[in-house]
Amino acid sequence: MRVPKRRRRENKTDYAKRLKLLKGNSPRIVFRRTNKYIIAQYVTSREAQDKIVFGLTSKELLIHGWPENAHGSLKSITASYLTGLLAGKKILREKLKAPIMDFGMHRTIHKTREFAFLKGLVDAGVELKTIEKTFPEESRIKGEHMKNKIPFAKIKENIKKIK
Repeated sequence: MRVPKRRRRENKTDYAKRLKLLKGNSPRIVFRRTNKYIIAQYVTSREAQDKIVFGLTSKELLIHGWPENAHGSLKSITASYLTGLLAGKKILREKLKAPIMDFGMHRTIHKTREFAFLKGLVDAGVELKTIEKTFPEESRIKGEHMKNKIPFAKIKENIKKIK
């Protein structure tokens, strides 16, 4: 009987999916969510060795006007969208090649944080093949459902001003 690799047993790596991504020879934008934040990393691979070109977290939204009293919601759909927008602006600013999405071991359920992040990338101007119906509703992206109201329009404008 064959024992699965350690990272597969710990539900950290799907080796079949990773192999397909590496064979594509394209850079990846890796999306991860933790208990507190959204993490995005632009990764290039050469001979199965990953190199992180840049990484950012939703914690950077605090610089762009995210209210300090809403610090606990930095993993929300709104924060995910704005983090995607920030990552997209960084990709365009540094003139990097358009990446493919890597959600890792997360189940890809439509209208969730993962797809809000993807919509942020697309709205920033990154060329990605997407299906519009998989994105969350605009009211959820703007955070109208949240208890702590977020100045969404102000934060989005601050991010869009970045050159």
